[in-house]
Amino acid sequence: MNKEKNDIFMQGPIPPERIATSIATHGRKYDIGAHSIFLGQIRADQVDGKTVRAIDYSVNRELALSKMAEIRQAVFDKYPLACMHVYHSEGLVQVGEICFFVFTSSAHRRVAIDACEELVERIKKEMPIWGKEIFEDDTHQWKTNR
Repeated sequence: MNKEKNDIFMQGPIPPERIATSIATHGRKYDIGAHSIFLGQIRADQVDGKTVRAIDYSVNRELALSKMAEIRQAVFDKYPLACMHVYHSEGLVQVGEICFFVFTSSAHRRVAIDACEELVERIKKEMPIWGKEIFEDDTHQWKTNR
C-alpha cells in the first residue's frame, strides 16, 4: 500500500481490490456524473522470437513523485475534475496482471475522458519509469514505448 497520499507506486501488480475500492467510494459523491478508467496490463509480446513473461519496473522515486505532482496539478488546472487516482507498479509484474491504473471523475464525461487520456500519455512520456522485459528463457531487454 502507499505510504503517503501522493505516492502512486505499488510493489508488484495493482490488486483488483484496490481498483474496485477506488471506484466504489465514488458512489457517495453526488456531484460526479462520469468516470474514465485506464488499465494497463502486461501482455505477452513476441520480440525477436521470444515471449515476454513479465516486466520489472524501476523508478527514480524522488524525481517521479515530483514530476507526478507537476502533472497532477497541470491536469487539475486544465480540467474541472472532481477526483483523480493514479497507481503504477514498481518491481515485477507478470503477464496478465495490471501495472497501471488511471481513474478520473467529473460532472461530465468529456472532461473525465480527456483528462484520463492526457494523464496516461503524459505519465508514459514524462515519468522516469523504466521497464525491463523478462522473457520466458529468463533473458531480458529494456522496454521501449511505442
